Amino acid sequence: MAPSLTLFILVGYFAMLIAISLLTSKRSDQDTFFTGNRDNPWWLIAFGMIGSTISGVTFISVPGNVGSANFSYFQVVLGYLLGYLAIATILMPMYYRLQLISIYQYLEQRFGFWSYKTGAVFFLLSRLVGASLRLYLAAMVLQIFIFDEWKVPFAVTVLLSVALIYLYTFRAGIKTIVWTDTLQTVFLLSGVIVSIYLISQRMNLGLGEVLQEVRSSELSSVFVWDWAKPSYFWKHFVGGAFIAITMTGLDQEMMQKNLSCRSLRDAQKNMFAFTITLFFANLLFLGLGVLLYRYGEQSGIIEVARSNGFQLLFKNAETGVMEAIRTDQYFPKLAFGYLGPAAALAFILGVIAATYASADAALTGLTTSFCVDILGFQQRSDETRKRQIRMGVHLALSLAMIVVILAFHALNNAAVINQVLDIAGYTYGPLLGLYAFGLFTRRSIRDAWTPLVCVSAAVISYALKRQGIGAYQFGFEIVLLNGILTAAGLWAISRKEEKTENQGSTAVA
Repeated sequence: MAPSLTLFILVGYFAMLIAISLLTSKRSDQDTFFTGNRDNPWWLIAFGMIGSTISGVTFISVPGNVGSANFSYFQVVLGYLLGYLAIATILMPMYYRLQLISIYQYLEQRFGFWSYKTGAVFFLLSRLVGASLRLYLAAMVLQIFIFDEWKVPFAVTVLLSVALIYLYTFRAGIKTIVWTDTLQTVFLLSGVIVSIYLISQRMNLGLGEVLQEVRSSELSSVFVWDWAKPSYFWKHFVGGAFIAITMTGLDQEMMQKNLSCRSLRDAQKNMFAFTITLFFANLLFLGLGVLLYRYGEQSGIIEVARSNGFQLLFKNAETGVMEAIRTDQYFPKLAFGYLGPAAALAFILGVIAATYASADAALTGLTTSFCVDILGFQQRSDETRKRQIRMGVHLALSLAMIVVILAFHALNNAAVINQVLDIAGYTYGPLLGLYAFGLFTRRSIRDAWTPLVCVSAAVISYALKRQGIGAYQFGFEIVLLNGILTAAGLWAISRKEEKTENQGSTAVA
């Protein structure tokens, strides 16, 4: 597909998003930006959350990673199911009972000022890095298939990518996000379905034969029972459950959408519907990964070496020379180099929709948390000044995302899906420990010591992940260990206290 045509399609796509922004921002105020006026239909949020959760990382990295890790990522997805059940039945009732704008306000009610600020800062760090890595993939795709042709520097591509998000989110925030995410989820799921169809046509396979091809492939093996490996089933399953709890239930970005529902019952229906849809969406991506590798090997486009680690060689469509590539690069190179214009269009719309559905919600969640949790917006009364500050924060966080993306591009070349989940283990673990300790104990803590406890737990977890314990190597379950270390540290600085009226409303026996 010609870069000019791709750019034209991209401009049209973002024109639709900006049009939605203009429509949803009419008569908007601060409450519209932060809570969507709490009148969004649950089914709309559930569908739109698919795009926010999957992101461009899943669209590119999960199918590509099938070549080296088979279906083992599905073990994480199974863990997600347990995590989302806990969110719907434990966390959501508390959030709605307390009528929170930012979910980290709970920590102030339960523990005090420093715990509140610590939780908010860990979220800001977690989501800023995670959203930036997701957006990095979209920028990489745009660079390779559009802007490299015109010699545009990667930094300019990144700047353009972030600027587009800012343009359609700075007015109405979560009110806009709910609707744009729904549109982007349509493009995302359409992209993967069309990709599967086009590859199956190339392989002369009908629907039943596609299912048989995936099922019979060695790449579709799910379970890993070697306890020493990071992909061991219980590591992935437990890690997936707690990653879901932390990256969704303890994440302002994701909970902000749920808190914009009309009632707790609607929010719970949203979460259950979202869980079922996400389960099958991930199966689609993994199945696509099998087809990508089967087609590539049958056509002589790729060669896979597994004798000494994993190496993927790809035949350059222009030169015919085999070159080593990362698994993240395989799907885009195949779509644009060998599968024709329809596949290229499906890919570009799918990955852009997935990435921007995640990044735009993240930017809105970051802005909400910084304004409410760090700047104390609720104590201000001047609406004009609040609007100016909120827009300034939105812009500053957009610039911060640019810096993180460029730093990652310069320093790292690992599969982004693994990087995102690894970072989550270190940054969301303290949030898990804080909320678990608050919900399941009646003890009070020396609040000023909380930052030290949380940072120490993250540092120890990082060291253990790097070194392992004997033959045991930690995987995604490191988030649970991090949470346990945090909770243990909080216990060490705690004291038993008679139940107060405030604690009685926020703690769970």
